[in-house]
Amino acid sequence: MTAPILVTGGTGTLGRLVVARLRDAGRDVRVLSRSHHEAADGVEFVAGDLATGEGIEAAVAGSATIVHCAGSAKGDEDKARNLVRAAARAGAEHLVYISVVGADRVPMAGRADRAMFGYFGSKLAAERVVADSGLPFTTLRATQFHDLILVVAQQLAKLPVIPAPAGFRFQPVDTAEVAARLTELALGEPAGLVPDLGGPRVYPMADLLRGYLRATHRRRPIVPLPLPGEAARAVRAGAILASGPAAGHRTWEDFLAERVGADQVSR
Repeated sequence: MTAPILVTGGTGTLGRLVVARLRDAGRDVRVLSRSHHEAADGVEFVAGDLATGEGIEAAVAGSATIVHCAGSAKGDEDKARNLVRAAARAGAEHLVYISVVGADRVPMAGRADRAMFGYFGSKLAAERVVADSGLPFTTLRATQFHDLILVVAQQLAKLPVIPAPAGFRFQPVDTAEVAARLTELALGEPAGLVPDLGGPRVYPMADLLRGYLRATHRRRPIVPLPLPGEAARAVRAGAILASGPAAGHRTWEDFLAERVGADQVSR
């Protein structure tokens, strides 16, 4: 009997896809969740809270591999620290962490930078906790998911005039492709910081919004919005684009054709 692989954030957008792929690979899976769920189809659920550390010891017990998908707008560093402490005590053999492209290239030079781009700083701090933990680890940085860009576009499309950060470019990647790569890494040997994973195309933010508007048959004026600060300057210079060749295959247009088309039919 093989040890279960622990997935934090296993009920989230990315985590549940990772869980499904690990099960398809024949592995037993344990999911850390803040609420109680009944075990089903080879998936065990353990209630716990990474922010407080409650329940983490029980979650990591007996799991040689941990895939850390849980994340939030803030507090990732503290959550990672609580996890690695428990994992180290339990003798975990491989910790896989999902971070964000640009975590090391988007500066937090001022208050405006931290207010608008603090997520990147939080992810970098969590990366360092993982790397300094003494545990064998693998860290994957991915670009923004299609799902996240869709949520932003849906919210902005409610406005009569849509602001688009001037000069910002994104390289959205499909969540399923990130899940496939994380699963591959979890089933392999610890590899440290691995090459970035990004989508197949780079888009100005305005083009992503135009694509969404076309897919939903809407018309809205889009106006450029200049953003100040060192972090915004870095983003305009390409800090959040993947280093090296793109590994993802599914484009924004492919995603919209399936997701938005299905949403429109269901309304």
